[in-house]
Amino acid sequence: MKLIEHFIEGKNFSGDSKRTGKVFNPATGEQSAEVKLGTAKDLNYAVESAKKAFESWSNKPPIQRARIMFKFKELIEKNSDELTKTIVSEHGKVYEDAKGSLVRGLEVVEYACGIPQMLKGEFTENVGTNVDSWSTRQPLGVCAGITPFNFPAMVPMWMFPMAIACGNTFVLKPSEKDPSCSIKLAELFLEAGLPKGVFNVVNGDKESVDAIIKNKDVLAVSFVGSTPIAKYIYENCAKNEKRVQALGGAKNHCVVMPDCDLEQAVNGLMGAAYGSAGERCMAQSVAVAVGNVGDDLVKNLAKKVEALKIGPGMDKKSEMGPLVTKEHLEKVKSYVDLGVKEGAKLIVDGRKFKLQGYENGHYLGGCLFDHVKKDMRIYKEEIFGPVLSVVRVKNFDEALQLVNDHEFGNGVSIFTRDGDSARTFSNKAKIGMVGINIPIPVPVAFHSFGGWKRSLFGDQHMHGPEGVRFYTKLKTMTSRWPSGLRSDPEFTMPTMK
Repeated sequence: MKLIEHFIEGKNFSGDSKRTGKVFNPATGEQSAEVKLGTAKDLNYAVESAKKAFESWSNKPPIQRARIMFKFKELIEKNSDELTKTIVSEHGKVYEDAKGSLVRGLEVVEYACGIPQMLKGEFTENVGTNVDSWSTRQPLGVCAGITPFNFPAMVPMWMFPMAIACGNTFVLKPSEKDPSCSIKLAELFLEAGLPKGVFNVVNGDKESVDAIIKNKDVLAVSFVGSTPIAKYIYENCAKNEKRVQALGGAKNHCVVMPDCDLEQAVNGLMGAAYGSAGERCMAQSVAVAVGNVGDDLVKNLAKKVEALKIGPGMDKKSEMGPLVTKEHLEKVKSYVDLGVKEGAKLIVDGRKFKLQGYENGHYLGGCLFDHVKKDMRIYKEEIFGPVLSVVRVKNFDEALQLVNDHEFGNGVSIFTRDGDSARTFSNKAKIGMVGINIPIPVPVAFHSFGGWKRSLFGDQHMHGPEGVRFYTKLKTMTSRWPSGLRSDPEFTMPTMK
């Protein structure tokens, strides 16, 4: 059985833990590897290595760091097919979807290549008589990332390229469900010229996470996952005096107005709800049918959901692959059972889907509910699977209120031809990311990603300009050079004259 180890100080590291986790191929349900589950000792060793590497790495000119980032970008492109297949083999999403997620991560690497421009700082001459003032951004030290199973390349690349380009060193704790991609990225970064110890990977579970929180040399923590864990990490990092950005759960709504291009809305919902088997924090899991559009929307959705081509990720005909684990499959099925029990109308039932030759794979057919009410658990809670709920409302105001009343505020979309509706919605929606006739409004790398309300704990969003601010600290200097004249001591608050 293949054993996946940690990556510390530029090489594979076994550590002293005897605990391992199982890694499966979701398409077949068969175990493909074992992964070492790190101890606090393993994590602390990685942090110590990163701390030593920080001394020299932080002093490298930004242009030199950028050149390594350019080489890393080149190697990711060169190894794109291998990385994509690794994602498919351990997560299960279809090849083109996996490739697209890798590209979205690569965009952050491309953005990080411009780090010399972003770290320039500001200068003001003569803020007072013969007094100048300037500000610079300097790296923090050792940073850490804790990432989920659903994007084993993209989400880590939202974090470590920005942190490292800013002059920090980094320890990544990827999901133990699909760890191989992170190890490969670390190897490619080393090949690109990154000094040993600057980027380390420690595989593990809660023990490794708690070790990150408790280690005093970890100064900043980035997290993406469920809201309960995001809240846990945010609160405990704060207690341990760390800065933190913790992205939590989502229940993204798609408001479908009566005047919209219905075909465009249906196609957008299909990709957003069932792409990656719904295992996306930006998946559209609620369609809000406004006015009289509900019947036509459900009828058109049902036809396409029933026709979904479901199969292994490497099959070019597949539109949707399996879920990541058997346990997660059972959890999603239980939500479908719950929806029926709560009184929602199950229009398309994917629970009995079986694929010949892949009977042990973690497959679930697309599920579509209609007449879902806002007090139902299937509406309130994040399911994280291929389950779309249709909620019917009377008008635009009711739709907007529904969106704003939900505890999550990650992403939202509206499909309409009316500019006033679109503008009002984008202005009034209490959501971090808004799409207008765009089903998945994930910002590009030179903007920043993050939600509102219980979808984000912390003040700053991820990657882009917000990423630079998160991974650096601001220092401001005020300077006056003596001219030969001496002044008497002043005992009042200094002002610029």
